[in-house]
Amino acid sequence: MNAADFARSSREDAVPPPGLAPPLLALWWDGRGDWDRAHAAAAADEEGRDAAWVHAYLHRREGDAGNARYWYRRAGRPVATAPLAAEWHEIAAALLGS
Repeated sequence: MNAADFARSSREDAVPPPGLAPPLLALWWDGRGDWDRAHAAAAADEEGRDAAWVHAYLHRREGDAGNARYWYRRAGRPVATAPLAAEWHEIAAALLGS
């Protein structure tokens, strides 16, 4: 699955594709507009850098810049300044390897 297919799935499918790792599951729920489920999925992988990146993005979306900065540091990534949609696609592409 590439990032475009993944984005389409999050908009059109009622359930996530099977076997998604927590960071991708979090992005999928965010793509559906369900921040709470997205946050729960990201928080399920407390130690992973990919989950920390998604967690940072989610708090940035929420408007909690301080918390987002904390998670970007945990992810080893600079604080994003791109539009949220662009960051979502960047993360999806990186996690999917596309």
